[in-house]
Amino acid sequence: MEHTLFVIAKLFTTALALVIAYQAYRGYRRNGAQLLRYVGLGFGLIGLSGLLEGVLFEVFRVTIFESGFVAAVVAALGMISILYALYAPSP
Repeated sequence: MEHTLFVIAKLFTTALALVIAYQAYRGYRRNGAQLLRYVGLGFGLIGLSGLLEGVLFEVFRVTIFESGFVAAVVAALGMISILYALYAPSP
């Protein structure tokens, strides 16, 4: 039961992050604000990091340490993308 709840929670947070990424992309398309692309990319990477961790661990039988490390790197790249969008000068 614990494993099922964990998978559901991971899928839920992934879905939320992807909805936010999609909304940022829509904002970019509508307004042409280049920095919204980086916001969308960042949330997309953060959302996919949790899913990637689960797939690496469950499907490819990578150790939990290795899959967690890969997920942390992907999430960090997403955060860097969002930070760039926040601190970059507006074009």
